[in-house]
Amino acid sequence: MLKKIFLLIIVFLSLKATAQTLIYNELLQAHVTKEGIVDYKNFNQKKLRLYLTSLEKITPKTTWPKDKKKAFWINVYNAYTLQIILDNYPLTSIRTIKKEGNTAWKIPFVKVGNQTYTLDHLEHEILRKKYKDPRIHVGVNCASISCPKLLNIAFTEENVNAELEKLMTEFVNDTTRNKISNENIKISKIFSWFKEDFTEKGSIIEYLNQYSETPIDKNAQIRYKTYDWNLNEK
Repeated sequence: MLKKIFLLIIVFLSLKATAQTLIYNELLQAHVTKEGIVDYKNFNQKKLRLYLTSLEKITPKTTWPKDKKKAFWINVYNAYTLQIILDNYPLTSIRTIKKEGNTAWKIPFVKVGNQTYTLDHLEHEILRKKYKDPRIHVGVNCASISCPKLLNIAFTEENVNAELEKLMTEFVNDTTRNKISNENIKISKIFSWFKEDFTEKGSIIEYLNQYSETPIDKNAQIRYKTYDWNLNEK
């Protein structure tokens, strides 16, 4: 009997989490273009706060599958990034946000379960450290022009790997963010800032060649583009 009750509780919580993800998905569909440009001016803040409030009541379980946890934390990161932009809107860049000397990434305002986090903690201590997946860097969004685009659907256990793979392919081959030829590449600073993530199994060029439509010579010259921190605004 207890076992049946336990299973019913798990099913209920799972359905509840799915419903909350649907709310976030609807928000993204309504206010984010396929190119990842956000309509902050008309964003439904009431609905976003409803989603964020629901996160305060969820504690990811150790029994959750890895992909479910990965999708959950990426959604949390992106939703709270949207919130901090909206809380400070209008603004030209996320880098202008400061509170008690802390940047947007170091402000403890992310509430999940009974814990409060910073965006930096989500990215570096949870997503990067626990999942060891370089594609995390195209999943999380920094609300800036040079950042990989914000996906306009919510990540789920079922779609997270396929969508991250698609996002990385699009990002690498996006000529506004990376310029690639056989012998010379001028790439996003993301590949420099997080080089250790991309080179765990080989060189930067070897990683890029998994996604690049243009084959890159192993001895190609590598340079990095200036990062555009202006807001990814419609």
